[in-house]
Amino acid sequence: MSFTTEHKQKFEDLLLRIKNQDRLQLQANGGNSILFSYPPEDESKYLEHALDLFGDEACFIDVSKLLVDFIAKDGWDDFQSYYESMSSTPHVVFKSDDPELDLFDMIIQEISKAFAADKIPILIRIGALYGTGIENLSIMEHPHVMKSAHPLIIFYPSRIKDETLLFLNFKLASKYRCVLVH
Repeated sequence: MSFTTEHKQKFEDLLLRIKNQDRLQLQANGGNSILFSYPPEDESKYLEHALDLFGDEACFIDVSKLLVDFIAKDGWDDFQSYYESMSSTPHVVFKSDDPELDLFDMIIQEISKAFAADKIPILIRIGALYGTGIENLSIMEHPHVMKSAHPLIIFYPSRIKDETLLFLNFKLASKYRCVLVH
């Protein structure tokens, strides 16, 4: 199937899922999220089309930019030192229960801002989460996401092999609390 035909069908399916939010929550085990799966090598094409399609209805949240902002918050040297000291538990650096602002908190804040502005939050460039210990399920199960009037859409570079979803084409991924558009 050509990129044009395939992406047109995927976007039609995505729009249908957004419009039928009650059904979405039934199919997503009570969740309120949509994983929009596409081949990682086609990410720029899908993002370009999404920007044209959604315009002002959505808020695009670039996770790679948030990661850079998180590192810049304390400076590269301090981040590097802290990360190296926590190398056996990197998830503590990016997602912890302490009151310090971490990457996970920054992501949730941006999602909450989109909801407050009555926009659909769309997470993009989430490949930046690889190695942080932040899983899509943690984001999808956050109370702000679960109870929102709009679904969270996660643009998800992945492929499906033998009915298994593979994030970035190799890491097993969860489809719990969401519906998959592929």
